[in-house]
Amino acid sequence: MLAGPALTGAPLTGTAFAVSGAVRAPAAPPVPDTPRAAALPPATVLSPEAPAPAPSALAPAVAPTADPALPDDAQPPLLRAAFGAAPLAMAVVDRGGLVVGANDAFGALLGARADALAGRVAADLVELASDPRTHRAYNEVLRGRRAELRCTRRLKSRDGRARWVQVVAAPLAAAPGEPADGGDAPAGDGVLVSVSDIGARRELQARLRHLQMHDPVTRLPNRTLFFERLSAALGAEKFGQAGTGRVGVCYLDLDGFKAINDTLGHRAGDALLSAVAERLTGCADGAGRTAPPFSPLVARLGGDEFALLVEDSTGPEQLTELAESVLTALQEPFDVAGGRLSVSASIGVVERRSAGTSATALMQAADTTLYWAKADGKSRWTLFDPERNAHRMTRQALVSTLRPAIERGEFTLEYQPLVGMTDGRVHGVEALVRWRHPQFGALAPNRFIQLAEDDGSIVPLGRWILATACRQARRWQLDHPDRPPIFVSVNVAVRQVWDSDLVADVAGILEETRLAPELLQLELTESAVMGSSGRPIEALRALSDMGVRIAIDDFGTGYSNLAYLSRLPVSVLKLDGAFVRGFPYEERDASAELPDPADEVIVEAMIQLAHRLGLTVTAECVETSAQAGRLRRIGCDTGQGWLYSRPVAPERISELLGAGGESARS
Repeated sequence: MLAGPALTGAPLTGTAFAVSGAVRAPAAPPVPDTPRAAALPPATVLSPEAPAPAPSALAPAVAPTADPALPDDAQPPLLRAAFGAAPLAMAVVDRGGLVVGANDAFGALLGARADALAGRVAADLVELASDPRTHRAYNEVLRGRRAELRCTRRLKSRDGRARWVQVVAAPLAAAPGEPADGGDAPAGDGVLVSVSDIGARRELQARLRHLQMHDPVTRLPNRTLFFERLSAALGAEKFGQAGTGRVGVCYLDLDGFKAINDTLGHRAGDALLSAVAERLTGCADGAGRTAPPFSPLVARLGGDEFALLVEDSTGPEQLTELAESVLTALQEPFDVAGGRLSVSASIGVVERRSAGTSATALMQAADTTLYWAKADGKSRWTLFDPERNAHRMTRQALVSTLRPAIERGEFTLEYQPLVGMTDGRVHGVEALVRWRHPQFGALAPNRFIQLAEDDGSIVPLGRWILATACRQARRWQLDHPDRPPIFVSVNVAVRQVWDSDLVADVAGILEETRLAPELLQLELTESAVMGSSGRPIEALRALSDMGVRIAIDDFGTGYSNLAYLSRLPVSVLKLDGAFVRGFPYEERDASAELPDPADEVIVEAMIQLAHRLGLTVTAECVETSAQAGRLRRIGCDTGQGWLYSRPVAPERISELLGAGGESARS
């Protein structure tokens, strides 16, 4: 039997517990495996903590040597001394779960004398009974049905301090020749239980997690922690923990922050971010006081982007009030880098029910709404609008299918006649593209032309429109040789001039279709022509020299630089329909807006000026005979509008030409 201060008079024949303090026990020397040890089943690990020094390494050194059949004095003195002096807290427990003996480290850990622990229930001393699952596993170790138990526990000492420990329980090997105790693993005469202090390790892990989850510049939670909290808030309702069952986010971006970084440097930028973080935290604390129980979580998501998460929100009004308070807080200048800086923010606000919402979908909506706030003028908040978002989704769907639609031949052309004001005959047609979308049906140009200009697909689309229109104009010329040929007018975007060789494209198409250059008219908007210089103007001059007619579309609504107009290679002005709509109708509803006499005066002046410059004039949106009569009297050359015809298929234009070129009124 072991003697000495570490172990009281009971023989070393039970389960052993071991606990270490700040000093780690030296590793036990390796012991060759025995057939009985090899029969042990795999260990059961109930905690993710790294393993403490395993008591199983001590068990072979104790159990085979300390034969319980021998008298106490026969126990090896060296073994007794090693057990008592071991820095790892250990106790031997019998198969009934009672402490047989413990060393001084075990008693110090629990704040008691080692000899006073004999006969105590070991599971109560190290909190193994507090968790039913752990307690069952521990009992299986006592019965020899499990090879090992590892778990983490939080123990309280007598002075009230709590410490985190790892508890390991493993059976002591039976004496040679002793049969196993009816289980899968031999239980021997007890179990060795060791307890190691892992407080320092957990503290280090906590500090590392804090560094991992917080931004080093502002010390705010970072993107990782924000999404962790957001996911937890969205999942709370599944576990019956949700309060209101709603969640909200204010997603903000500083306006013009890049300019501050570029001019004052990143140190000043970091100082500004820290100051902004302080004000956002103040806004969150204020919101927490007025609408408990939680203050919003403030996080820096990266760059100059911040987010405020409101769990258990009460509705959109709570989020918009928070966003307004943030804008107000940021209005006060910041003292940074020895000067005062003013900064504003754009905020996207999203508030909705947690059910059916994912963190990714919520933040995607917040990001979209933030983009709206910037597009609407910055320095403001914008609330998520499902209808506006549906329009955005439709727009994105159109953008993603534009180029494939050109290859699949989903576009068609319709033609609207350009009618002479004096003779009423069709002098030309304007080609208008339509998209026969398989999902959204027939789409007018205003639904996709700007999208095509934005992503560059206007270049291949414009080339197709030009070739198709010229080919059709040549077909009409061949089908009606007995009447003067009509010209075709095609709209051209300024990006087509910049991104392609428009002159070469036009020359190649005219040669391919054998259409005379004077039968092709290219239309560019006033803002595109007047605001261009260099290559676009050179291209227009080259096309004009080739014989192609150049028309300015929607004239009167853009720059209207008349001096610049005289230097452009332009042959036609197309007056914007807004002027013509100001002319009186033949029959007008009493509630209709009265005509503006100034419109007629302006149109007459522009027509006279154009004629002085050698240009012809086409009036758009002619809808009544009264409008046509006034335009005819003030000298307008051609008209275009529903009075003459809506945009129609090329076959209908052929019918008009076959009827002598008289315009239809449909």
